[in-house]
Amino acid sequence: MSNLLANMRDQKFVLYEHLGIQKLFSSEKYGDYGEEVIDMMLNEAEKMAVDLLVPAYDVGDKEGCIFKDGKVYVPECFHDAYKKFVEAGWLCAHKDTDVGGQGMPLVAYSACYEYFDAANFAFVMYPGLTQGAAGLIEHHGTEELKNKYMFKMYAGEWTGTMCLTEPGAGTDVGALRTTAKRLPDGTFSITGTKCFISCGDNDLVENIIHPVLARIEGDVPGTGGISIFIVPKYRVNDDGTLGEFNDVHTGNIEHKMGIKGSATCTLNFGDEGQCIGELLGKEREGMRIMFQMMNEARLEVGMQGLGHATAAYEHALQYARERIQSSPIWEMKNPYATAVPIIEHPDIRRSLLWMKAYVEGIRALNFFAAFCIDMEKTVENEDEKKKYEGFVELLTPICKAFSSDKALEICSLAIDVHGGYGYCSEYPVEQYMRDCKIASIYEGTNAVQALDLVGRKLAMNRGQNVLNLFGEISGTIKKAKEIEELKDYAAHVEDAFNAVSDLTRQFGTWAKSAGFLLPILNARPYLMILGDLCVGWLLMQAATIAEEKLGALYKEADADTKASQRALARENADVAFYQGKIASAKFFATTVLPAIKGKCEAIKVGERIPIEILEESFGK
Repeated sequence: MSNLLANMRDQKFVLYEHLGIQKLFSSEKYGDYGEEVIDMMLNEAEKMAVDLLVPAYDVGDKEGCIFKDGKVYVPECFHDAYKKFVEAGWLCAHKDTDVGGQGMPLVAYSACYEYFDAANFAFVMYPGLTQGAAGLIEHHGTEELKNKYMFKMYAGEWTGTMCLTEPGAGTDVGALRTTAKRLPDGTFSITGTKCFISCGDNDLVENIIHPVLARIEGDVPGTGGISIFIVPKYRVNDDGTLGEFNDVHTGNIEHKMGIKGSATCTLNFGDEGQCIGELLGKEREGMRIMFQMMNEARLEVGMQGLGHATAAYEHALQYARERIQSSPIWEMKNPYATAVPIIEHPDIRRSLLWMKAYVEGIRALNFFAAFCIDMEKTVENEDEKKKYEGFVELLTPICKAFSSDKALEICSLAIDVHGGYGYCSEYPVEQYMRDCKIASIYEGTNAVQALDLVGRKLAMNRGQNVLNLFGEISGTIKKAKEIEELKDYAAHVEDAFNAVSDLTRQFGTWAKSAGFLLPILNARPYLMILGDLCVGWLLMQAATIAEEKLGALYKEADADTKASQRALARENADVAFYQGKIASAKFFATTVLPAIKGKCEAIKVGERIPIEILEESFGK
């Protein structure tokens, strides 16, 4: 199936040949899974994305959400899609069977979700936020809360949200003003306003469950005094039926640049003093609890970036193969030369290979993070468990910020490949770019992700997490340098690795001196540098695997010359694929990685101009 969403061949390469997720299938937790089962689920995900979600993509964008008489109406085409999506079991397939899931490995679930993200992310947000909110109740709720809310959320009967942001507070969650007043029966009266609440209201389901951050009256200011409450739109009776309206009013919906089918709402809690919330977990542990959902959401935003990037690339690739324009450059003086598909023009080929390399690298990066979560749940050795936990901690801000920033660049370049048509709604790439931009802003802006990486994650576990990652990169470099075809390219990875290692040590030195602001000042560029290094590492790791596979295929076909190997690629899809993997790694190593050393050296200069410049010097 040609879906123009994602490359299933590359997905399977990352899953089975690169990461080797087969080791999960020998564990008790994932013993019911195998390659055949995962392949079947990938096919089903692709089919659902193509048949159900893609047709609703531009329709949902044009129709958008409607706010009328205090209620939100989502695009009509989302209703049937949501029903079928839930019935097919996709909402919580990675959750355990005892809560209604299928116990699917997260890395395989992520591969399936890549199709959904690429097909219609505005739609995907409704089930995505629901399973995240239900997950909070699963891990921190009492049995009463689970029975009352969780099962119906995982079943898709009710949806969920995440209510953190407030007008004026924004990223500074500790400045929230929403309050919780104790009531005699142990519940709380909630009063306050939350804004920018994704999927905050909808007409897909009859009830919406809001995890809400609030401060209990008398508790300390700042994040340390925040608790979290479960606040339903409609109260739930003891028998599970819906009761009274819970004084949760939708104030408005935002008119946005993209993801227009997802209702971004202002929610007012307790305008009439009748909003009841139930404490989730312990008092004053709201931020710790909510960060479970936030971290999961940040990895999901990384997948959103991948989804938009891969769809944009696949569409650009097809367009370049079909669009006939201009004769080849080597025929420029021949007035009778025939126009060719634009994929034959050098600049277009370079643009496509740049996109291909980043899409494959971001896919490997996000799948690796999900795989680490799975491995942490299955390995018994404590040191191994800590290693995988450390990878997840370290990579979460990179997956979120790097994937979303690069996805925007990929979508922009896809528009360039389309030319003027790409700027028009006749082709979907302009919507991909509009929908993609929000990924760098919500779930903690990418600047916040960079601060998290530099301010917290680098030092976690006394720096051992970074050392473990660097050890993996160093091992790949050593292996690649032993392969004749790759050794020169591996040297570029090594140069980049040495520069990043040196800069990371410099950050440690600055953090203990008067220059402690310098790592903070340079956190954003550092994250992007480290992201490029991780992509270069994973692409080179993939190239070593591809080289081994190609060697066997060449030997089998007796293809021992460059000409015979190129000819073989034209008739053997596997040969063409592996050659493409090596091309991605080589291109990235020679065009992206050499710039890392210069970027690191620029940061190490320690320039403080942005800090020291007077506000007046910025201009009027």
